[in-house]
Amino acid sequence: MKVSIIGVTGYGGVELLRWLKHHPHVEVHSVHSSSQAGISLAEVYPHVVSEETWILHEIDVEAINADVVFLATPPGVSSRLTPSLLAKGLKVIDLSGDFRLQDGSVYEKWYKKTPPPADSLKQAVYGLVEWNRESIRNARMIANPGCYPTATLLGLAPLVQHQWIDEQSIIVDAKSGVSGAGRNVSLAVHFSETNENVKIYKVNEHQHIPEIEQMLRSWNEKIGAITFSTHLIPMTRGIMATIYAKTTKPLSTKTLVDLYKESYKDCKFVRIREAGNFPSTKEVYGSNYCDIGLSYDERTGRVTVVSVIDNLVKGAAGQAIQNLNVMMGWEEDTGLTSIPIYP
Repeated sequence: MKVSIIGVTGYGGVELLRWLKHHPHVEVHSVHSSSQAGISLAEVYPHVVSEETWILHEIDVEAINADVVFLATPPGVSSRLTPSLLAKGLKVIDLSGDFRLQDGSVYEKWYKKTPPPADSLKQAVYGLVEWNRESIRNARMIANPGCYPTATLLGLAPLVQHQWIDEQSIIVDAKSGVSGAGRNVSLAVHFSETNENVKIYKVNEHQHIPEIEQMLRSWNEKIGAITFSTHLIPMTRGIMATIYAKTTKPLSTKTLVDLYKESYKDCKFVRIREAGNFPSTKEVYGSNYCDIGLSYDERTGRVTVVSVIDNLVKGAAGQAIQNLNVMMGWEEDTGLTSIPIYP
């Protein structure tokens, strides 16, 4: 199967290329850039120098000769390109946030950009594989979830679906490595600003908030507004979402672990820790795994969920390939069976 990557010069795009290069059913037919067309990708990323020369092509929908197109573009770009790609009969997997929100007015409010056309938006299937496989199997257009939402939703799903937590009590304290900010130069990710420093950002206004709430409410319509805080940590990769919620009944940590193990028993990329064991970001580094640890506090009646992923893999490229596999009817872990890099 021929695939093309638009936006390959970003971190998510080049990570896609790295994984797809070794996918047994895929040929990377072309790679595209809006600003650096005509040069070799190795001039942008010297680490991709190999026997294969990747030449960056301009973004011309009519010239793309592929079966599936991955869009690893900034917000506002895929909403313009996707209608033409779909009209051409191509399948699309979008790693940006353009098609994640079902209500265009909500997208406009949080992303401050013109929403996608309504007819294209209706075709988008939210690509949280563990909880949306059946819809993904028949999709032509996948909205790949954001990195923070992936860690948060996988961490909350069993509790929300079984209505074991107070719908108004959800608090998420999330931390990310600097690669989540992309490759563009900015003061926010300047070495002197991030090294030996932890910074909170986009307080109560992160664009992933409505994405998380939208999915939570699809599982339980009573879910209220969540408190969601994001922090930048001086590391390259990784997300840790520490989630707190008041339970609706007395529980135990063992009960929680049993629930999560049962909920994810058929999910190859979600690993549930035993009671008293909590994951760290390094333990999923460079992999498509989401590791989850759990604890119930009898004193406060609250549950603590710790969910970790690699933001560039399970939070972006790896999950996109997982979506491709399900969409094409291949084994879900095809091309993704790699243990984490450690240390």
